[in-house]
Amino acid sequence: MPARSGLVPALVLAAIFSNLSNPHLVCAQNENKPNPSASAQQQKSPPGKDTSPVKTQSAGDELQESIANAGNDRAALVRNLGAYLLKYPDSPQRPQIYRALVEATLQLRDTARAAGYAERVVALTPEDMSITLVAIQLLQRSGDEAGLHRAISYAGRVLTFVDRTGLDDKSPKMSPDEWRKAKARDRSSILQLRGELYLKLKETAAAQKDFESSYEELPTAGAAEKLGEVAEMNKDLTAAIEQYARAFVLADSSNAGVTRREIRQRIGNVWRLAHGSDDGLGEYLLRTYDQVSQVTNAGKTRKNPGAREVSEFTLRKAPEGTPYPLAGKKGEVLVVSFWATWCGPCRALEPQFERVAAHFKGKDKISFLEADCDDDESQVAPYLEEVKPQIPVVFADGLDHLLAVNSLPTVVVIDRGGKIAYRAEGFGEETFERDLTTAANHALEDEKATTLPHGTSAQ
Repeated sequence: MPARSGLVPALVLAAIFSNLSNPHLVCAQNENKPNPSASAQQQKSPPGKDTSPVKTQSAGDELQESIANAGNDRAALVRNLGAYLLKYPDSPQRPQIYRALVEATLQLRDTARAAGYAERVVALTPEDMSITLVAIQLLQRSGDEAGLHRAISYAGRVLTFVDRTGLDDKSPKMSPDEWRKAKARDRSSILQLRGELYLKLKETAAAQKDFESSYEELPTAGAAEKLGEVAEMNKDLTAAIEQYARAFVLADSSNAGVTRREIRQRIGNVWRLAHGSDDGLGEYLLRTYDQVSQVTNAGKTRKNPGAREVSEFTLRKAPEGTPYPLAGKKGEVLVVSFWATWCGPCRALEPQFERVAAHFKGKDKISFLEADCDDDESQVAPYLEEVKPQIPVVFADGLDHLLAVNSLPTVVVIDRGGKIAYRAEGFGEETFERDLTTAANHALEDEKATTLPHGTSAQ
């Protein structure tokens, strides 16, 4: 299965008529077949009569005509393709025709018929997981009890397919780590989807088990929200608060169908039922944020785990990720500004930091870097495209932990011996540029690399 950001696709079947609209692909084998009846008629025709063979329309021609006659009328297309299948029930084009019928009936908002056609494609091409997922979603929206049970069976089939997918099946463009993350997302999505099907059938225990497995595979706002819903149905207010709080923390623009506003209403309602008012809810949400962050960040690959000195680090250039080893900076002065895209003071500090760096431009044995500390590195590229920094930008990759960077922005001067010669935290000091310039000059001039007093932390 190709890697995607999520396995469950939107109900959009793009270019679904591509095979149907190409006359070279439709029943081409019928074009050159001889017509026995026409040959016999030609042999028996009396002299003087027109003996040219009678042209018989092929199945492929009829299919093209059915499509062309419908034009942009989706209802007419459904009727024409249905009539064609009645005449040619064993047509080799059935999978493509049924796909076209799925698309057409969805445009007609006939979800039940679309589900039926999707299931026919599943029966003909059981290895096609994309259409299987479409069938599951359609049955989830329109299916009766029997349809929901079939959807659960299909979900199990997709889950088995995902489980059997190995590293040998990954795209060569994906790293093993990216492939494992994609597989975890796929498993999490399918388990949550199957849990929702169980919940519609009021099989709460089975639903809860799938939601828990989904969250364990990959913590998501959707799974947490569903676990909160189950807990609320079971009148377990404590568990409901915990799960809704997790959903609130995890919800963002990437979680389709999960909004903080709705979850805020849910957790507020349950919190008031348990505590009588909203008092304490904000503090509880902050604690939950810290707990969830620890869990979600724990699964990330730690960069430079064995590095104990600055020169032992290999950072990555931002945003492309190419290696940036600091070994070549050993014996030099290194000035690093630690920042993040969400940090307003970091943005305000950047012009001052760049002016100091420009003062040392062309001097040997000193380098300036901006080290990004974002958890979500996908935010970095658009930020850099906007601000266009003049200083090399790298990902912190653990250097922030070595230097005990606990707040942003933080600017550190590393002397020639690899020790901290100067440190400034926060933004607002009017003397920042002067102090940093002085500290960098001292570090350059101090061949013994003695440590200077730390800079004053701005509050």
